Amino acid sequence: QVRLVESGGGLVQPGGSLRLSCAASGSIGSIKPMGWYRQPPGKERELVASITSLGSTSYADSVKGRFTIYRDIAKNTMYLQMNSLKPEDTAVYYCKLDVRGITYWGQGTQVTVSS
Repeated sequence: QVRLVESGGGLVQPGGSLRLSCAASGSIGSIKPMGWYRQPPGKERELVASITSLGSTSYADSVKGRFTIYRDIAKNTMYLQMNSLKPEDTAVYYCKLDVRGITYWGQGTQVTVSS
């Protein structure tokens, strides 16, 4: 069984920063690609950023230059550093991991950007 637990969400003013964490536990095996997704109110879930098993990263155009995805392999934890936050970044943020053909999601963490 694999478990993902996100943390770090909250309320922040426009222009502010937050760092999200996703701690993975269970029978994961070797290093796997992981990703951060978000679901804004009333919209579909979308990919925000991903990181491969070798550490290569990719980002949605809307967050390039503002968000950084990285991981601490020793802690089995993935992070999303979010800077210069905008109201349109408001969403529930989820981390995702695929292990042996099964997709695992965290419970989500709310990020609200508002003055």
